[in-house]
Amino acid sequence: MLNPADVKYTAEHEWVKAVGDHLRIGITDYAQEALGDIVFVTLPTIGTEVSAGQSMGEVESTKSVSDVYAPLAGSITSRNDALDANPELVNSDPYGEGWMVEIAPAGGVDAALAAPELLDAAAYEALTGQ
Repeated sequence: MLNPADVKYTAEHEWVKAVGDHLRIGITDYAQEALGDIVFVTLPTIGTEVSAGQSMGEVESTKSVSDVYAPLAGSITSRNDALDANPELVNSDPYGEGWMVEIAPAGGVDAALAAPELLDAAAYEALTGQ
């Protein structure tokens, strides 16, 4: 799968996309492929304040359990409760139905997307070799 150009990426394999005045976050196709079949997802509750780099959930696969990190500081405004019953959505549609949470970024969407630690698709592809 190609990495969509309309999202930003982290070196920890999360993706970030603007959705109105929030940012939607999930794990990349590269990450879900490396993890294998996703069997369980743990997400933070709405209203949780997160700091950039903080663990904000876990993805359990048939191979391992991995943390999902907050790519930026903010407040959780929404979570994808469909993953409770269908964690495999992370595998089948990582940039769509497999999204995990939405965050209201502390400094606003535009400032958050301009953060130097977020990568564009070309830089992420160079990082992963894909």
